[in-house]
Amino acid sequence: MNTSKPKVIKDYDKLDPEIQEKIKLEYPSGYSESLIYFNNKDGKRVSALPFETDDKYYLVRMTIYEAEKIIEEDDDYDSTGSLKDSAKEEYENKYADDDILADEADVDEIDDIADDDFDDDDFDDDDEDKDEDEDEDDKD
Repeated sequence: MNTSKPKVIKDYDKLDPEIQEKIKLEYPSGYSESLIYFNNKDGKRVSALPFETDDKYYLVRMTIYEAEKIIEEDDDYDSTGSLKDSAKEEYENKYADDDILADEADVDEIDDIADDDFDDDDFDDDDEDKDEDEDEDDKD
C-alpha cells in the first residue's frame, strides 16, 4: 500500500458506480472472505473491504452479512456468488487501460494489516467530509 495516497472510509452503496465495478473485478468471488478487521478510534472492532486505485486507498465499510447481501442482490453475480463471465468481460474491457487490480504483493501487504490495531484517524471518512462541507455551505 502506498501510504502517500489519500485514504477514504466509505459505505459501498455511496461509492461511485465505477469504483463498485472495479471492486467487482478485484473480488470476483465476493467480498465476505476478504474483509479486514481493525479497531477504530473509539476502540470498536470494525470490518471493511480494502481496495486501492491509482489515486486513493479505500476501506469500504461492511459487515460479513452486508458483504453477502450485496453479492446476493447484485445481478452481476451468479447464484454461487461468483462474478458472471459476461460482467467480468464487460468491466475488463471498460477498464482495460486502468491498472486497478492489485498485484500479489499488494494483497499480501493488505493481509498483514488485517489483524493490527488500526487508527481510523488516518482515513478520510467521505461521509463526514460531505456533512462538514454542507455545514460550511449553510453558514454562507
